[in-house]
Amino acid sequence: MPRPKKCRRVCHNPSEVFYKPASAPLKELEWVPLSLDELEAVRLRDLGGLYQEDAARSMNISRQTFGNILNSAHRKIADCLVNGKAIKIEGGPVALDEHLFTCKKDGCGRRWSQHDSENEEKKT
Repeated sequence: MPRPKKCRRVCHNPSEVFYKPASAPLKELEWVPLSLDELEAVRLRDLGGLYQEDAARSMNISRQTFGNILNSAHRKIADCLVNGKAIKIEGGPVALDEHLFTCKKDGCGRRWSQHDSENEEKKT
């Protein structure tokens, strides 16, 4: 029996859920599901430039799991680009955390959530 999937922390909820080639209407296209955790992995690593270990910590998962999620997302995106399919962003074992902050002072880039700040206050 496989282990249950650990809930992944996602800090970005996309405003659009379908992306498709311009050449055909959506109803005529085959589509591939991309889960929210796969989108978050691509956002953190490819767009945000984070190392896998840092991105994994941000999502509250292991580096190996992060790598597996990222590879799955890359395969799906490549399939859609090469074969003219649509992407549908949907669900997955995630917990949305939209209270993530990034330090912009001198290019620091440190990231923390509201929950981290609350935990620090409780320790002191």
